[in-house]
Amino acid sequence: MITSNSNNTAAANLRLFGSVRVLIISGLFVAMSIVLGKFLQIPIGDSIRISFENLPILMAGIFFGPFIGGAVAVCADLLGCLLKGYAINPIITLGAASIGILSGIISMMLKKKNTTLIVALSIISAHLIGSVIIKSIGLYVYFHTPIQMLALRIPTYIGTGLLEFLIISLLLKNKAFTSQLDKICKRQ
Repeated sequence: MITSNSNNTAAANLRLFGSVRVLIISGLFVAMSIVLGKFLQIPIGDSIRISFENLPILMAGIFFGPFIGGAVAVCADLLGCLLKGYAINPIITLGAASIGILSGIISMMLKKKNTTLIVALSIISAHLIGSVIIKSIGLYVYFHTPIQMLALRIPTYIGTGLLEFLIISLLLKNKAFTSQLDKICKRQ
């Protein structure tokens, strides 16, 4: 039998995501990130890979805020590692979380003054801090990846960041998409 305390706790946890719709879309973002990052990747050596695993994380942060962006990132990283049999690296998980959190914070701080600028700054800061700095430290500390290999991450994230910027910007310029996004974000 479910008590009112159980209902209140469940309702409080759901409020963090805003609605059932946001929770479901967050789960879809986690699944997209796992597929794009772990199964549709292009490996370069042993520890560098080209993937678009951060695209759904950036979208979660920009569309729904830093908490959901960070939660999507952590879930995607942990579940993806478990599914592929990778060792969980807490520094890389922290880097993934920072991508979702930073993209959400920057998009919240700048509000909706200029969506192109918001998306650009969100992606640049998230990749610079989360991907290039924090995740590279994780690769160096845990896997002793040479600095020369880590330097390849810079052009890799410039390229993927540009494509992610293009995709997210085009989505936000589409009136039908933004209309649906506004409906989803409204609290019920």
